[in-house]
Amino acid sequence: MRYGVRDVEKLLRLPRSTIRALITAGFVTPTRGPRGAWQFSFQDLIVLRTAQALAEAKVPHRRITRSVRELRRHLPETMPLSGIAISAVADKVVVREGARRWQAESGQYLLEFEGDPADGSLSVVEHPAATTIKPAIPIAANPHDAQTWFDHAVRLEKDDVEAAVGAYERAIAADADLLDARINLGRLLHEAGRLVQAQRTYLDALDRCGGDSVLLYNLGVLLEDMKRPREALKAYEAALALDPRFADGHYNVALLYEALGRRNEAIRHMARYRTLSA
Repeated sequence: MRYGVRDVEKLLRLPRSTIRALITAGFVTPTRGPRGAWQFSFQDLIVLRTAQALAEAKVPHRRITRSVRELRRHLPETMPLSGIAISAVADKVVVREGARRWQAESGQYLLEFEGDPADGSLSVVEHPAATTIKPAIPIAANPHDAQTWFDHAVRLEKDDVEAAVGAYERAIAADADLLDARINLGRLLHEAGRLVQAQRTYLDALDRCGGDSVLLYNLGVLLEDMKRPREALKAYEAALALDPRFADGHYNVALLYEALGRRNEAIRHMARYRTLSA
């Protein structure tokens, strides 16, 4: 099941600005729907709430990033019947899933004590460490098949970003017109802080594949992070020219117009965003 931004706001009681900040910080990487709207998984909801709670508890940013990255690797795809509880113990993230307790940063199960020390009946139960199975290398009849490398790259994103980057590059080498591979590659480079490479990837995609609303939107987000708001605004406006119903595009344009002191344009785009998001 996928959740929209409005679902996240209602379920987690997080303002949209906080959701955006947590995405920008790299704690979650939601997918994009048909019109570019964010779509969150069950794991995203858990990670968002955890990251926010740890930030409020003044846990250092580096530890939050490391903890939520490992937390995502060990979380189930859907909510287990036993439920999940997440808490901060000192500056560590501890997850309770049914009768099990494990540390998010390492995936190591914690010792549990059973019995009553008062009557001398005390035993220690130790669960084995969690394991992670990484996706296998793709096997295809044609080793140059672009879609095979693309699908492999998607599977690799959670566990090995560098390998995913390499797989997307192989997909593009096999099919230079595979726009989704170019968009995903640019996003990964952006998230990794390799901004110049990400920009080059997006511009190459525009030259090769032409205009695309999601591609231009992603370029706008990148240009904002590169502190180039006027260029970002042009990219967003180009995205909206291709897809006037791109809600998040209107939202970002509204914020940029507000920052540039163009209040009337900001109000117009924010009103459009609210209409599309209703």
